[in-house]
Amino acid sequence: MIPLRSSERTWSQPTITLSLIVVNFAVFLYEFALPGWQLDRFILHYGIVPDHLHYSQLLTSMFVHGGWLHVIGNMWFLWVFGRNIEDLLGHVPYLLFYLTSGVAAGLAQVLIDPYSRIPTVGASGAIAGVMGAYLVKYPRARIVTLVVIIFFITTFDIPAAFLLIYWFAIQFFSGVGSIGYSQVSSSNVAFFAHIGGFIAGMLLILVIPAQRRYKAWY
Repeated sequence: MIPLRSSERTWSQPTITLSLIVVNFAVFLYEFALPGWQLDRFILHYGIVPDHLHYSQLLTSMFVHGGWLHVIGNMWFLWVFGRNIEDLLGHVPYLLFYLTSGVAAGLAQVLIDPYSRIPTVGASGAIAGVMGAYLVKYPRARIVTLVVIIFFITTFDIPAAFLLIYWFAIQFFSGVGSIGYSQVSSSNVAFFAHIGGFIAGMLLILVIPAQRRYKAWY
């Protein structure tokens, strides 16, 4: 299931969301231009490596991606869900919320596998925080979602609560199921970063005051 757009309208320009997307793509294009050995050094330097963690990596890692599908998928989810949270919180609080969620996601991954030497990169932990916030504030919003079933492709309006809880459940059970392996995730997906970011976003949105009144879904 691929979310396409939200039923919730926004009242301000998504300046920070667009800026984050531009910066992430700019960094990825820089990565793409590097020769292989320099790219490996770049990822090791700016990604989170739990075994020898530098705290600056908790910030820099969320702007580094491992491939085209990785960065496009992350930025698409950020665009779908981030605009409403930015509109609700205001530009600067939203940026702080995003970065804090990303740091919390990185710390969750480090705590689960503190001796790993495999670098963790990507904005998905921070974006998971945005999704967690969206679940708290807009659970009954409708998300137009592309659904692919073998060769059959269609769209459905799916309640945000169902879509986001389903996504979180996949991350949770995949993460728990991966604990027995030598690395946190046998598929090289940082499931616990997603889990940590999602929970952090749900908690942070409860304490950061909204800058704009919104239609409550409770």
